[in-house]
Amino acid sequence: MNGHMGAWHGTALLVGAVLGPGMLVLPHLAAASAGPASVLAWAGMLALSVPVALTFAALGTRYPGGGGVAAVVGLAFGRRAAAVTGWWFYGAVPIGTVAGALVGGQYVEACLGLDATLAACLILAAAFAANAAGLRTSGRLQIGFVALLVALLATAVISAAPHADPANFTPFAPYGLAGVAGAAGVLMFAFVGWEAASHLSGEFAGRNGLLRATAATLVVIGLLYAGVSVTSVGVLGADMSAVPLTGMLELGLGPVARPVTGVVAVLLTFGAVNTYLAGAARLGAALAADGALPRWFARGGAPGQTPYRSLGLVLALSVPVLVWAVDLDLLMRATSACLAAVTSAGVAAAVRMLPAGRHRVTAIVGTGMSLLGLAFCGAYLLVPAVLGAVALAATGLNPRRSYKIGL
Repeated sequence: MNGHMGAWHGTALLVGAVLGPGMLVLPHLAAASAGPASVLAWAGMLALSVPVALTFAALGTRYPGGGGVAAVVGLAFGRRAAAVTGWWFYGAVPIGTVAGALVGGQYVEACLGLDATLAACLILAAAFAANAAGLRTSGRLQIGFVALLVALLATAVISAAPHADPANFTPFAPYGLAGVAGAAGVLMFAFVGWEAASHLSGEFAGRNGLLRATAATLVVIGLLYAGVSVTSVGVLGADMSAVPLTGMLELGLGPVARPVTGVVAVLLTFGAVNTYLAGAARLGAALAADGALPRWFARGGAPGQTPYRSLGLVLALSVPVLVWAVDLDLLMRATSACLAAVTSAGVAAAVRMLPAGRHRVTAIVGTGMSLLGLAFCGAYLLVPAVLGAVALAATGLNPRRSYKIGL
């Protein structure tokens, strides 16, 4: 390998792939579903992450620069499977970006007084305009956003933890195991992104760099998620507001935390939405070039160009989602189902692609746990099912074979 990336840089990129602005609202959504027992759902999702993360790291180390999850799925299971995987991610973006913008909007309304829907529209408009103008979030700026989010979560936990009350954990499981399963379904939103490791390996200076970065990322994510999940319930109770980080920071730091949190939420959600739109626009062009979308959308997909047509399709799909978006929980669960399907396909492909040994055993365990996590999505699995059917229909119209689709 001729990569130049060190373990710290790689850890920052992986943390950024997994950790997103959804963390600003997920403690509330999980607690609303399971009560204090939501901490069990967080723990279960963390346990799921370990074999999944290690599987993608092993896959990336063995096949550096493999082109992403869809390409690996294509090599393992064929072109149609690659197209379906690509569609799962592409279809999740209009739902997920609207959800992310609404998260920022809720914090803006709570902290700065501007209407949440209007704020979400402004965030989306700015992100689409930035992509249309060819503006991309630089690697250093993305790492800066990650550092900002980590600092925000860590500050909230450290400053609020002394105010925790054990009484907030009773009754512990008011909705039973069904509530815990429901919380796990929405928390899938916070536990996808490990597939980024499958195409980072070639950037590392040493062969084991990706594995070290993955291990470090698991530690960082584990500490943050455990801290936020337990502290939010312990301090705010299971009936916490829709903007739990604001409540935690205000309790620990005072009124000054409110406007600062609002501004930070806007920056974080804009950065995430901008990045996802850029990736989705290029993925749409790649899907079109591969026959999984009409060929007309492939224009502008070459390096250095802007895929305006694919970006326009994402915009066209995002508008009705925003118009009909009355429930943030629903949007995040639908996005989780699609991204969980992508993760499950990736680890299942790894079972076929990795040689016999401990890495394949890890992949088998990861596949089983991913399918269990997918089952927690329940009725929302209808979304990836519909997207998969559309992908198969579109691919059937073009018999060309290619495995160039990348996520």
